Amino acid sequence: MAQPIETIAQLFYQAAQFNLPDALAARKNGVYKPISHVEFVAQVERLALALNARGLKTGDRFALMSENRPEWAIADFACAILGLPDVTIYCTLNAPQSAYILKDSQSLWVLCSDRVQLDKVLAHWEQLPGLEAAVLIDGELPEDTGRTLIHWSTLLEEGQAMEARRPEVHGWGDQRKASDLLTLIYTSGTTGDPKGAMLTHGNLVSNVISAIEAVRMEEGHRCLSFLPLTHIFERMAGHFLMVHIGASIYYAESVNTVAADMMEVKPTVIASVPRIYEKIFSRIYDSVASASLVKRLIFHWSMVAGRRVAPQLYLGHAPSGWNGFCYAIARKLVFDKIAQRLGGRLQLAVSGGAPLGGKIMEFFWIVGLPILEGYGLTETSPVITINRLGEVVPGCVGRPLYKDWDGRPFVKIAEDGEILCQGPNIMIGYWNNETATREAIDADGYFHTGDIGHLDDQGRLYITDRKKELLITSSGKKVAPQPIENLLKEDKYISQAVLIGDQRNFISVIIVPNFDGLVRWAGYKKIHYTSHAELLKNPLVIDKVGSRVARVNEHLSNYERIKKMVLLDQEMTLEGGQLTPSLKVKRRVVSQLYAAQIEEMYSEPKG
Repeated sequence: MAQPIETIAQLFYQAAQFNLPDALAARKNGVYKPISHVEFVAQVERLALALNARGLKTGDRFALMSENRPEWAIADFACAILGLPDVTIYCTLNAPQSAYILKDSQSLWVLCSDRVQLDKVLAHWEQLPGLEAAVLIDGELPEDTGRTLIHWSTLLEEGQAMEARRPEVHGWGDQRKASDLLTLIYTSGTTGDPKGAMLTHGNLVSNVISAIEAVRMEEGHRCLSFLPLTHIFERMAGHFLMVHIGASIYYAESVNTVAADMMEVKPTVIASVPRIYEKIFSRIYDSVASASLVKRLIFHWSMVAGRRVAPQLYLGHAPSGWNGFCYAIARKLVFDKIAQRLGGRLQLAVSGGAPLGGKIMEFFWIVGLPILEGYGLTETSPVITINRLGEVVPGCVGRPLYKDWDGRPFVKIAEDGEILCQGPNIMIGYWNNETATREAIDADGYFHTGDIGHLDDQGRLYITDRKKELLITSSGKKVAPQPIENLLKEDKYISQAVLIGDQRNFISVIIVPNFDGLVRWAGYKKIHYTSHAELLKNPLVIDKVGSRVARVNEHLSNYERIKKMVLLDQEMTLEGGQLTPSLKVKRRVVSQLYAAQIEEMYSEPKG
């Protein structure tokens, strides 16, 4: 019987006993190339030997700036074994944002997937006094930079030259403790400066074990990994958890290739944010809309049949009677064919990072793909609650992983409705930020999630609101609105700006122009109008304000960029109810007042 694990190093070595021929796999020259557990362990140990020989020691921070790929996993486990807390940085961040995290974390080394990532580092290296070296996975190293640049292949060759010492690496892993710092994951703050959540080996291991028990996962799975490994959800559910249960992990080329990758990989399990499920849903409905009348009628009849049995499916019951008979026909006519388009072998999907729409969830359950929705945050490693098979309730994020921990409720609701959590999954604090740590974790050890919710009489959690002002898009990206709004308001043509995008698939903005400046510009352009409202309908004016928004977008990461806007002809005021007495925007009020304009921005074009 396997020994209980307490660290990620132990998790790694225990998982190696599965001895799969395809522990990891990624496309190379258009074809998936597998890496066996034997080679996986060899590369992790060779990298660990090379890093140790080059002077990296326990506690040194090692940053990862790479897309999902085997090298990411290899570096992550090598760092875990050596006791090097790794600092994960989204590849989509721009150079200043990446540099901020490198500097704040005091990272000594950084791993870059390609020249795009390396160039970000080189552009700001002078502001990073602690950075000693950068490693490049793909491409040629630039010359004459005056910096220590090392190719990934060189490190593995250095490790291979010490092949006889590989058994030492396992011993280093045995020295790790559950309380050791494993990783720093930076989360967006409302002030604009991200904070580094400090997660330990024990934090992640406890979450892996409890999540497996909650969803009753066993070995033999094949996982398609496409969410960024920098995201705590993918890091735990699509990385550590899959390694632990002996699943084969296949890396998608990108989020844009998921549909094609599913057909080739034929995964049995995926972990995703709602946006991916939304895209699959939309693609299927688009194909139905362009089909013949007969096929459309069959599809819609099948959906009706499916909806009638959905409540039984959620509870794990086999549909029976007339409804069950109709559903069986619908599966043969429609749903089994849809399942084939998803690879044909999917048994389970997990959704997190943002709320999943009830309509989307119902669709996949009807098709035959159970989606289990969970809830958590980076600071909670991440899972706090999850729906279990046989007790799924749409609109609910499930029961907590534990009822109690150390004699106290694992999850409780504060007097103001905020969801609080304490337990083995809670971070030890924010890196070099005691003030933020004290604000997040109270004297009783409860982490304040910033979300509002309630527990029903069955102990299931429902989230009703968000205390924090962070916008979380449907792809799980967190966007701090105030810094972006402040950038917009710095423009001479913009007076007020309110970002929109929570639970949406992109960021938009409501803008009140600075009419003094805009009227003056309109005079130069000889634009005729009788009111501000008429002025804002002029295409030249719309393009003018849009160009100012585009300027701000140049300073933002892709997921923060504003795609659409609404122009208001009236100032938002205290008297109008849009502002607080301290003149802060009441976001909920703004969303309600301008609901029609907002929905128009997010509505699909007709025709």
